[in-house]
Amino acid sequence: IKKIVTEVKFTYVAEEYKEPKVNKLKKTAKKKTENKKESQELEDVQQYDNAVSLNAETTFNLFKDLGYDLQGVRAGQKVKPIYLTKLPKDLNSLGDTKKKRELFIKIILPLILSENQKITEDRKKLFKILSKNFNSVGERVWLKRRFKQYKIDDKDLSKLKMRMDIIPVSVAIAQAANESGWGTSRFALEGNALFGQWTYSKKGLSPKNKDPNKKHKVLQFQILKASVKAYKNNLNTHNAYSEFREARAQLRQQNKIINGLELT
Repeated sequence: IKKIVTEVKFTYVAEEYKEPKVNKLKKTAKKKTENKKESQELEDVQQYDNAVSLNAETTFNLFKDLGYDLQGVRAGQKVKPIYLTKLPKDLNSLGDTKKKRELFIKIILPLILSENQKITEDRKKLFKILSKNFNSVGERVWLKRRFKQYKIDDKDLSKLKMRMDIIPVSVAIAQAANESGWGTSRFALEGNALFGQWTYSKKGLSPKNKDPNKKHKVLQFQILKASVKAYKNNLNTHNAYSEFREARAQLRQQNKIINGLELT
């Protein structure tokens, strides 16, 4: 197992940190202007070319050997932090079975939780900053970057609090399963696209039998983690999901759990 983990490295890279921004990130890391999280992302950028795809049976056995199963998770066990870079190419060989679906969920669940954890940490930092009478230069810079990240041009703090929040795990899993055919679609296997997001740039996969009047492509990613991050950013920034964010904010105000079924 150690050999497998070492070879795979389970690394990821966010879409915005791809080439040609690697050199820029190197300089940033050397200057130590960002925290340890950004330094880790830099290492991930340098390693993403090592991404490989395990076959379904190897992935299944890896999870089994590491004691990672959904029954245990549902009983309260912590999800194993195993971040696969690509889906098994032969997921379909398992058939339309419970085994295939559970394997798919086990692959994407840690990725979703990891993104939510980052948002939770940022949200805690946000409210800590807002509780102060005076903010340091570093804190003001951090806020400026978060406004940019969440596409808030007028620097409205109420919008930032509404947008900087988690995506219910159940919603993310359901959408990924639906959009990717439980990880078996061409977009998922060739482009690590779990959520079928559209793009009009060159970096995308063209749908087969597409309407000739439509020019969209399906956005592709270097690895799975980037797809999950882009999905999270989409729900937290795009105007189409404003009602979703408002409903989520209402749950927060009422001190209720961010419930996937309600927000669906």
